[in-house]
Amino acid sequence: MSELDEEYQLAYFEEEGFTRHECPSCGDHFWSRDPDRETCGEPPCAQYTFIGDPGFDEEYTLEEMREAFLSFFEDHDHERIEPYPVAANRWRDDVLLTQASIYDFQPLVTSGQTPPPANPLCISQPCIRMQDIDNVGKTGRHTMAFEMMAHHAFNAREDLEDPEQYAYEGEVYWKDETVRYCDQFFESMGADIDDITYIEDPWVGGGNAGPAIEVIYRGAELATLVFMSMEQDPDGEYEMKDGNRYSPMDTYIVDTGYGLERWTWMSQGTPTVYEAVYPEMTAFLKENAGVELSDEDAELVHEAAKLAGNLDIDEAEDMMAARADIAAELGVERAYLEELMEPLETIYAVADHCRTLAYMLGDGIVPSSAGSGYLARLVLRRTKRLVDDVGVDAPLDELVDMQAERLGYQNRDTVRDMVRTEMEKYRETLERGGRRVRQLADEYAERDEPIPLEEVVELYDSHGIQPDMVEEIAEERGASVTIPDDFYGQVAARHGGGDLAQVETERDERVADLPETERLFYDDPDGTEFEAVVIDVLDREGGYDVVLDQTMFYPEGGGQPADHGTLSSDDASVDVTDTQSEDGVVLHRVEEPIGKGDFVTGRIDTARRRRLMAHHTATHVVGYAARQVLGTHIRQAGAQKGTDSSRIDVQHYERISREDVKAIERVANQVVTENTNVTQEWPDRHEAESQHGFDLYQGGIPPGTNIRLIHVGDDVQACAGTHVTRTGDIGTIKILSTERIQDGVERITFAAGEAAIEATQRTEDALYDAADALDVSPAEVPDTAERFFEEWKARGKEIEDLTADLAEARAAASEGTEVELGDVTAVVQRLDGDTDELRATAHALADDDKVAVVGSGVGGSAQFVVAVPDGVAVNAGEVVGELAGRVGGGGGGPPDFAQGGGPDVDALDDALEAAPAILEQKLDA
Repeated sequence: MSELDEEYQLAYFEEEGFTRHECPSCGDHFWSRDPDRETCGEPPCAQYTFIGDPGFDEEYTLEEMREAFLSFFEDHDHERIEPYPVAANRWRDDVLLTQASIYDFQPLVTSGQTPPPANPLCISQPCIRMQDIDNVGKTGRHTMAFEMMAHHAFNAREDLEDPEQYAYEGEVYWKDETVRYCDQFFESMGADIDDITYIEDPWVGGGNAGPAIEVIYRGAELATLVFMSMEQDPDGEYEMKDGNRYSPMDTYIVDTGYGLERWTWMSQGTPTVYEAVYPEMTAFLKENAGVELSDEDAELVHEAAKLAGNLDIDEAEDMMAARADIAAELGVERAYLEELMEPLETIYAVADHCRTLAYMLGDGIVPSSAGSGYLARLVLRRTKRLVDDVGVDAPLDELVDMQAERLGYQNRDTVRDMVRTEMEKYRETLERGGRRVRQLADEYAERDEPIPLEEVVELYDSHGIQPDMVEEIAEERGASVTIPDDFYGQVAARHGGGDLAQVETERDERVADLPETERLFYDDPDGTEFEAVVIDVLDREGGYDVVLDQTMFYPEGGGQPADHGTLSSDDASVDVTDTQSEDGVVLHRVEEPIGKGDFVTGRIDTARRRRLMAHHTATHVVGYAARQVLGTHIRQAGAQKGTDSSRIDVQHYERISREDVKAIERVANQVVTENTNVTQEWPDRHEAESQHGFDLYQGGIPPGTNIRLIHVGDDVQACAGTHVTRTGDIGTIKILSTERIQDGVERITFAAGEAAIEATQRTEDALYDAADALDVSPAEVPDTAERFFEEWKARGKEIEDLTADLAEARAAASEGTEVELGDVTAVVQRLDGDTDELRATAHALADDDKVAVVGSGVGGSAQFVVAVPDGVAVNAGEVVGELAGRVGGGGGGPPDFAQGGGPDVDALDDALEAAPAILEQKLDA
């Protein structure tokens, strides 16, 4: 027996007459009420038996099945809670997307730091698993977007010496009750419980582990019951399948997952899960794309669906071979089966991907080049390719809107705008990227090497080029490339499609042993002077960190810089140049030590603090105003407060226009002039989330059972910073600039209060200086500057024309040395002019069907330009390379025009004398 075997010896199994078996096919152990059961029941050890023969008494829609599950558990004393967003990084910083219902309660609840919103509870949580993207459509059962119906119980050991260290106490229920609930829910649906198998499958993830059970019914895995009860420990008594050792932990959690889509599928018995969960959309797509099957072909597809449990990109070593096996069993050629299946599989994937996009964009994820925005972009571009491949002519924004409407999103206009904007960007990217693919294919074809997968991923990342497009172009250019079946899953994984790695920070044990510092600035935000006791003085490189029992100094955090000021005792006075927080201890950085145990008076730099308070509160106001003007999808992607200006980065799919800026300013200053109170409160975090949603966490996710909320007018955020007491104290808000700092993220830089007045005066000073220089009034500056610019452009064009005329005259005069190169004449000429003159002269000679080699020594360096007419077998880039090398430099370019040079101007004439020989050599080559 393995170390965990006893964990599955449940009293419930014994009471109900279950027996334990070992599957002869896969070797897994499982429990069944049928003593004669042979296999575990999960494909490929068994086939689906519910297709065409539903496994429940009644047929359910998604909505009906969800309600049946939640009502069942409500009737069994579980509290129903509302689902969280699919963007998990709205309430935690270690993942991007919600991949399971337990994500809602990690890490604060599962670690025991905060209580759950209810205990026990039930939920139906929308999830997205990017790692399943390549399976969608092909296997008949995988969906990238899905709802995980679940019930959870949070337990703590009853023998703890200090049970109050955790936010919940005692046992609610554990393994026996969990399996009993599962059986009872199956019975409530009219299932044949004798046909259920419970497979032993220990679970490991995120540093935790525990026994787990896969619940299989009629070939489909409908639920997983995880009993999270262990934590990683190098000296632990249990070795798990990841090779690490684990020990029991003080808290232990019932973590179940019931797949809503698969339960709905089981109730309907359709060929695939997609007909059950996307009936309207799959019907629409089939009709739009003209995908029709004869009765005979439809029956073939139906039979193939029963065998599709063997298809899984993660597990099937060769999808093609797996398909061939299914085709052979059905007595048809693999190619014929694929011809029938591929259009259907594409339609299924489009329906699923559009639902995924509706969740992502509806929950405010903005397509971009990083994080969850990148994952949304990946799905968008792949969906567009699938839509084009299968011949659906409906716009993608309409397809996504069909799912957004079904899911009940209220921001559907914004969702459609995001899709349209992203598709336009994609079109432009494809035009640019296609040239790069052809260049790359030629490069590897010449080497007689396959294009590496890393290059294909980079093409997708940088240019949005789909892998099948790379395959097509590679084949055209004589190159080869191999695209793995799980290509998109690999790309998603590289961009955080799963969990994000946690960075371990080194702790200072000296700080860890100190008591937390009482923070006076929360109770008295306007206070600037206080008394305290020096708890410790820590020697640091270049200074000292002073620890006090209490402080009004605000430590750097949340984008707000640290307070500065002084600490004074009877014997010394030191300047505080920085303030930081570590493990709840505030560290005041000083250059000279102060006595440990001394009583000190702390004084804050009042002018600095007030400017920071105004800018921090203004950051909330500008973010609120941006949401009012640009849309509810606007969320903070970063912020930095300052004394002279501040900035807030927001997620947005378009550039912020000048009209947008003025509208944001108007809304922001209206909030200021209303002079409303800026208030704080410390509610229970679950109550706050329930009332205000996860938009609370614009500036990060605070720990703790209670969180500090700042109310600025209608804006409510979790925030630890210092603020003014009324919005009128901000003074005024002036937006200084906007810029795109990365795709999908706009930076708004602004000034508040006195800093806004100073910034406005600087702008006016610049305007008046320009007016003086132009000898006009400030109001006339724009028109005058435009007139001067147009005149400057006209003179530039006139100079260009004169340069071209001069070049043509020189070419006609045949200045320079002429060399006969077969049927063409070459002209080698020294012309000490600027680059524009050299280029114009070379072009004029080439237009006259002459090869041009023009050199110059202007500016203290040697420069060459070479131009070659069409049809002449001389490579301009190679000639320039030879010439530039003779003057100590380099150069190059395409075969028809190139330029280069080097520092050795004394060698210029010698190089030009050698030009005829170089030309003849290149011609002969």
